Amino acid sequence: MSGSAAPAVEVVLYHLADRGPDIVAAYHEASRRMAGTPGLLGNQLMNQVGRPDSYVVVSYWDSWESFETWEAGAGHKDQTAPLRAFRDVGRERPFEIYKVLARY
Repeated sequence: MSGSAAPAVEVVLYHLADRGPDIVAAYHEASRRMAGTPGLLGNQLMNQVGRPDSYVVVSYWDSWESFETWEAGAGHKDQTAPLRAFRDVGRERPFEIYKVLARY
């Protein structure tokens, strides 16, 4: 995200995977599918320290409107399909959406 505008919305998706290379490959495929999505500033895959099977994908959006438009669009499910098998469904919600209120 270096050199880009500060995000207005951050989306956190929780995933579980026994094999790290599988989720990394799925992340790269989903990221390729999402390339050029209006309003998407970027995303990243992170692994929880001390828990090798726990991952999050965080995406950064320029506005709430851009995120809502993408989420309601027909391509949303196809773009994120590679990661769907890894969703952490043991959580009450496998994702969280945060609006940025302040940033330094």
